[in-house]
Amino acid sequence: MAEPAIVLVAAVARNGVIGRDNRLLWRLKSDMRHFRALTMGRPVIMGRRTYESIGAPLPGRRIIVVTRDPAWHAEGVAAAPAPEAALALARIVAAETGGAEIIVAGGAEIYAAFLGMADRLEITEVDLAPEGDAVFPAIDTTLWREESRVSGVKTADDEAAFAFVRYARR
Repeated sequence: MAEPAIVLVAAVARNGVIGRDNRLLWRLKSDMRHFRALTMGRPVIMGRRTYESIGAPLPGRRIIVVTRDPAWHAEGVAAAPAPEAALALARIVAAETGGAEIIVAGGAEIYAAFLGMADRLEITEVDLAPEGDAVFPAIDTTLWREESRVSGVKTADDEAAFAFVRYARR
């Protein structure tokens, strides 16, 4: 069986911002549904602060938290001391479940650590430009090509216009 693809999933504002004070800066219910569809049944790697902002394991997904704190523990979640260790664990989970993808779900430091290893990016471009303290790494178009773009249909539950954009490594 081939190695599972590493897929970064993020909602990113026009100015690259993904959050402030360990929280999202917009409410997009459509993107939450999209995130659920992309991640369901797959191992999901995230940083400790991102996990703590969510507050609980995501149903139907095996969560692997990258943390430098060896004493950190959360019920129903695996902890890894570094991105490489998280990836090794996610590969085991993917092999056990027949998964073809490993999801990386933030935050900024985790995205930066995994960008060079990623096979695909699933970016929700959010039509806002808020001030924030967490940004997604720049997407170098010499390394990534836009594979698809779908304009989202903004509903009453969405605070901004958005598009789902898939990038593949060149």
